[in-house]
Amino acid sequence: MIARIWKGRTKIEHMEAYTAFLKARAIPDYQKTPGFVNLSFLRQPNDKEGHFTLITYWESLEVIKQFAGDDMEKAKYYPEDVDFLLEFSENVQHYEVFAS
Repeated sequence: MIARIWKGRTKIEHMEAYTAFLKARAIPDYQKTPGFVNLSFLRQPNDKEGHFTLITYWESLEVIKQFAGDDMEKAKYYPEDVDFLLEFSENVQHYEVFAS
C-alpha cells in the first residue's frame, strides 16, 4: 500500500468553507477511484491560517498514476482551490506503508 501526502493552507476565515468544499468535492473524487483504499484529512487552525494535510492510501503506484497522471509526484488541484489556498505546492510525497 502507498500513502500519498499533500499539504496546503488557507486564511483562517476560509478554513470552514474549504473544509466543506473538500468534503463535498475532493473526498468523493478520491473515493470513486478504483484502487483507492482510504484517506485521512487533517486540519489545524492557528491565529491567521488553517493548515491542511491529506493522506490518501492506494493499492499501488500504478493506481496513483491512474488518479494523478503519469507525473504522479505532481499535486492535483481543483479549479475551486484558487478561491481558498494561499499557495500551491507543486509536489506531493509518497511513502510505502509497511504497517498500519
